[in-house]
Amino acid sequence: MDKLIEAIGPVLIASIALQQLLELLDPVLDALLRKQKKWILSAVALIVGLILSFGLGLRLLAPLGFAQYTVLDGIVTALFLTGGTKAVNDLLKWVGYMKEGAKRGMSEEEKRQV
Repeated sequence: MDKLIEAIGPVLIASIALQQLLELLDPVLDALLRKQKKWILSAVALIVGLILSFGLGLRLLAPLGFAQYTVLDGIVTALFLTGGTKAVNDLLKWVGYMKEGAKRGMSEEEKRQV
């Protein structure tokens, strides 16, 4: 579980940066290409997400035990990046639920170590 938490940090930072880039592009595209703005922003987000995922080696599935699926991991991570901070927030909630679920079967001593 610690590997997943370590993997989420850089993804969160990259996701926030990507979200800010899209915020900067939004008014420009609105002024120039109003009708096509939505799909262009989506395409830019996906392309930048893929570049960040594969270029920086950001991976979310590998810490979960799926290290052999590097291409799929890169694509899934890119999709998380394009989801902005909401996707990362949802993932953090899920990790918290998993951690709480794991604690239920532990002794008090084991819980303090988690």
